[in-house]
Amino acid sequence: MSLTAAGAELQRALRAGFGALGAAVTIQVASRPWASITFAGERHRLTLRLPGPGAQAAVDSFLAGLEEREFALRGHILADIEAAGIEREADGQIRLTLEALTVEES
Repeated sequence: MSLTAAGAELQRALRAGFGALGAAVTIQVASRPWASITFAGERHRLTLRLPGPGAQAAVDSFLAGLEEREFALRGHILADIEAAGIEREADGQIRLTLEALTVEES
């Protein structure tokens, strides 16, 4: 599946957010169209992997106040984002799953 414009913007914003925390992150994005009577957009499921001993602290810091955080997305507005799961893998990596809704900016 190719990365949509909204998915790419969301991925960029999340990389910047974790970069500001000093954490390396890899992100996989799965997006699907979404629409209401007045808005068009996409639903996203994002899987973030953070390696290293500081991964848990970075995830905790990122998730604190997540629902109120502003994300700058060119051409899109982040309408909703929430954590859908956190797992610590055998190698010490943290896998964070986020679900988000973006709408096209008019």
